Order: sequence, then structure tokens, then C-alpha cells
Amino acid sequence: MTDELLGRHKAVLPDWLALYYADPMEITHGEGRHVWDARGNKYLDFFGGILTTMTAHALPEVSKAVSEQAGRIIHSSTLYLNRPMVELAERIAQMSGIPDARVFFTTSGTEANDTALMLATTYRQSNQILAMRNSYHGRSFSAVGITGNKSWSPTSLSPLQTLYVHGGVRTRGPYADLSDADFITACVADLEDLLGHGRPPAALIAEPIQGVGGFTSPPDGLYAAFREVLGRHGVLWIADEVQTGWGRTGDNFWGWQAHGQNGPPDIMTFAKGIGNGMSIGGVVARAEVMNCLDSNSISTFGGTQITMAAGLANLNYLVEHDLQGNARRVGGLLIERLRAITAQIPVVKEVRGRGLMIGIEVVRPGTDEANPEAASAVLEAARREGLLIGKGGGHNTSALRIAPPLSLTVAEAEEGADALERALRSIQ
Repeated sequence: MTDELLGRHKAVLPDWLALYYADPMEITHGEGRHVWDARGNKYLDFFGGILTTMTAHALPEVSKAVSEQAGRIIHSSTLYLNRPMVELAERIAQMSGIPDARVFFTTSGTEANDTALMLATTYRQSNQILAMRNSYHGRSFSAVGITGNKSWSPTSLSPLQTLYVHGGVRTRGPYADLSDADFITACVADLEDLLGHGRPPAALIAEPIQGVGGFTSPPDGLYAAFREVLGRHGVLWIADEVQTGWGRTGDNFWGWQAHGQNGPPDIMTFAKGIGNGMSIGGVVARAEVMNCLDSNSISTFGGTQITMAAGLANLNYLVEHDLQGNARRVGGLLIERLRAITAQIPVVKEVRGRGLMIGIEVVRPGTDEANPEAASAVLEAARREGLLIGKGGGHNTSALRIAPPLSLTVAEAEEGADALERALRSIQ
């Protein structure tokens, strides 16, 4: 059945639509932190639909909310008052940390970042954007234009002029050998120099932890130091929280809070986990920025009743069960366990991340050279061990990405670590 479906997939879908595994799998159902494929195999899910199944598969509270809302009305568009959308917007505005916040809902993180770029460029009357090297912000024309990762940038054409800043990757590049304090100083000096050479840009967009880039991040405080410089030039700060939001990092509810010494971002984007699989994205911005558009706009599917009901139920579950705290506790244990496991495995350069957002960089033994073949081999071996993980990284996709649902138990973390150890050792 899987082979037949693969043939149909190839016949009607684009060649560039990526599939994991030499023998692609169809996931048919899930429960908690586990999923099953069409052949009946059970897997511990350490990737959660690319960080999207945030709480759990088939979470009863979300399923019930979706079912009940579907029985009333599924959709009406933003042309009509929408109680679930207002209720979720109120919660997110309050939790965002952005003063006098306004919320606009979209259907994806790509669309959310598109909207943020439109707001920033309109507000600042500039089409110049600062972005981070190794970054990823979506698959649309404008989002690709600010993506600093060649593996996910199929065109060099863009409606924006993009300048790339140092700092998103701590352990590679010209500043890798510096102390954290000196790293921040050098990156700030690079930003100051960049701003001195051109016209004032609209905004800096940055992921607090780079997702597709392999879960890399700067030292805490870098974006706060950037914010001080940006503020002097009137440049906005856009925090892309599509992957880091909702408590996944454990230490903070939002990734920007690790860099919050100079206040919150002007604009924040979100998506993925809030819907627990439903299509929700959005933008939070200061009212002054959000309201800068001088023409009408709507969102046909953004904020539709059924997705908002799911988001409200999912957010309630997340908060009531302190899944941020669970990400901090269980994620901390998992990171330490993985570091102990990989200390004697030559293909592993480092284990990094925080909370339940963990990256394992795979290299050619004895070098700093990326090893995409080994990363792919570990992905396949982990599947054979009953574990699903992801890949990423700006250097030839050589990082393993671990991001299970935030309800992961200690026992499941240990089970996953054991499976990953066997997978890593199998390729030696």
C-alpha cells in the first residue's frame, strides 16, 4: 500500500516536495507521543510534525474542541465578528509581553512572516531587511528572500534587499573561538558597521533559536544588544517564534525572553505548536506598527473558528499542565543524557539546545566538516529503532533535530535516548 501511494505521490506532486527516508512512510494515526505507520509499526515521535504537535497526538481536549466547533460553524472569514478568534487574540496579546499588542491570525508561519515584513517595510518606508546567516523564515517569495540557508532558498530574486548579520551560529564562523561576551561584542560591532554603510533598514528578523538551521543559537543577550543598536537607528526587531514559542525552550515561554534586557520585540510571529496540528499562524505587534497599513485587508482562512477553538483548547492544556516546566525538566535531563551518550561517538561534534528543542551536529570524525551522509544514516537507523527524528543545518543538513511533544515523560525521554544511541553507534 505504501509503495502504491508513493507512486501516486510522485505522479501528481512536485519533485521538490521533500520526503524523509529511502522508503517513505505514511503515518496513519497517533496517540500521546507515539504514532503508527500504514504497516502497523509504532514509533516514539521526537519530531512532532516539525515541532507542530506541541502537546500530544490526538489530545482529547483539542479533539473535543474541534468536534464541538465543527458542529456549530467551521468558517466565516474575518469579515464577521468571531468570538473564538477574539478570545485567542486576547490570550496571546496578554502573554506576548508586547505593550498595547494587536494580533493578526494567518494559516502558517510563512504567511505570518510575510505579514511581519509587510508591516515593517510599510511602517519604516524601507524595503531593506536585516536577517541572520543560517536563518529560515518560510517558503514564500518574500520569506525565501530573507532566508540565509542555501538549502532552502531556491531563488535569489526577492522584493526585498537583504543584508545578513553575524550571530545566529555560536560554534561556526569567524567568531566561534571567542568567549560569549566577546562573541556578542564582535557581532554588535559587525551590525554597527553594516548599518553605517547603507540606508536605514526596516527591521531585523531573527529566530531566537534557528530551527531549520539545526537548532543553533547565539549566547543569551545578543538580540538585546542588537536591540540597543537598532533602537538608535529606528530599526524594528521582528522575533520569529514559529519554532521557539509556547514554552518549548523550557526556560522561557518565548525565545526572545532570553534576550529581553532591552524590552520585547516590536513584532513577533508565531505558528506551528499553538494549533497542535491545525493550521494557525499569526503576528503580534505594537498597535502603532500593526495599524500602519492604510488599505483594507482580510484573512479568508486566518482565524477561522475551528482552528481558533483548537488553539484555545491547546493553549489552555499547555498552561494548566505546565508543559513549559515539563520541557525544562525533561528536556534538561534529555540533553545531559545525550551529551553523555555522544561524548565517545566521533561523528558527533556537539549536542546543543534548550528545553525540548535539541540539535546534534554530525561531522566527519576528527574534523569540523559537515557529514550529511552520516546524518541521513542516523535518521534511517533511528526509524529502525522505532524513533522519529528530524534533520536540518546550514552546512549540508548535518544536524539531527529533536523536538518531541512537550508532554514527553522521563521514561519516554530515556527510551528515545537509548534508541538514538543505538542508531548513532550503528553507523560507526
